[in-house]
Amino acid sequence: MSTMMSFQTCFRVKTTTCYASQRTAGEVLTANPSSRLSERQEVRLGLPSKGRMAADTLELLKNCQLSVKQVNPRQYVAQIPQISSLEVWFQRPSDIVRKLSSGDLDLGIVGLDTLREHGKDDPDLIVVHEALEYGDCRLSLAIPKYGIFENIHSLEELAKMSQWTEERPLRVATGFTYLGPKFVKDKGLKNVAFSTGDGALEAAPAMGTADAILDLVSSGITLKENNLKEIEGGVVLESQAVLVASRKSMVQRKGVLETTHEMLERLEAHLRAIGQFTVTANMRGSSAEEVAERVLSQPSLSGLQGPTVSPVFCKRDGKVTADYYAIVICVPKKALYKSVQQLRAIGGSGVLISPLTYIFDEETPRWRQLLSELGL
Repeated sequence: MSTMMSFQTCFRVKTTTCYASQRTAGEVLTANPSSRLSERQEVRLGLPSKGRMAADTLELLKNCQLSVKQVNPRQYVAQIPQISSLEVWFQRPSDIVRKLSSGDLDLGIVGLDTLREHGKDDPDLIVVHEALEYGDCRLSLAIPKYGIFENIHSLEELAKMSQWTEERPLRVATGFTYLGPKFVKDKGLKNVAFSTGDGALEAAPAMGTADAILDLVSSGITLKENNLKEIEGGVVLESQAVLVASRKSMVQRKGVLETTHEMLERLEAHLRAIGQFTVTANMRGSSAEEVAERVLSQPSLSGLQGPTVSPVFCKRDGKVTADYYAIVICVPKKALYKSVQQLRAIGGSGVLISPLTYIFDEETPRWRQLLSELGL
């Protein structure tokens, strides 16, 4: 396709071609999704097979007491012993999304950018947990710092440049051939043409093969080193790792909803505990209520729902008495030292601090939200 075509023509041809290709593949793979779902008994979880995302995913699952066990590191299938019915399949992230849509996988962990690009807003794909706290990046438009772009700092300014015409559109190199054109269309931009590229897109403007790039950015260092800059309004998507599930699988296949619930509970409990500490101290007082009153007078000592106050018993003159009370609170890392200072100020001593591993709620809000979305 000529890069001299207008955005409208480019978008129409690319979309039609892409759709026809995927539809043909989908018809071959999922002629009858319901029958495919019933062909197996195990629940299947797709995980990234390579790279930083793969390593971080395995580390997160390990921290949630869901360690993945591979008999052979070259095999693509593994187990999580804590969930006997769960079968793990290592796949490329894009294939995880496609196989969730086709019914070959029931659950998957991928980046939100991958889900949106390859899932194409498929209503069957449900984001069960949208913030797994790793893989942070953004899909962003970047232009050169020099030449005709030197004084361009926003998407609005870029769109108003007189250089872009139907015969000479703004050329954007990207690997996101769905999200890129969709973003441009949603923003109402004219005279934009996309070219497909994989890797080292930062070189395209300098080589003259593109005017701008649309790519994933984390720190932004690579852009700066290649004399490129992001612009205001040019962020297409903020992304991180997410847990995704197939709606059909959760509704139609036995065990999938229960497995999803257990994974969600473990993930929520661990992620909520990150950066939280248990603080324990002894405090002299006349009663638990009097001690609690002193503790709650300090703004950093309220804990999750309030302090736990319990008597510390000792034997004096042959009698069991409770002159001290133990205070237990949960404190975020950033408020840790301030909390210790406040405890000391109201008579706390023997302060003990230990990191939290899990915080289980009575019921995770994400589970209630999932059930609501499924109509259950």
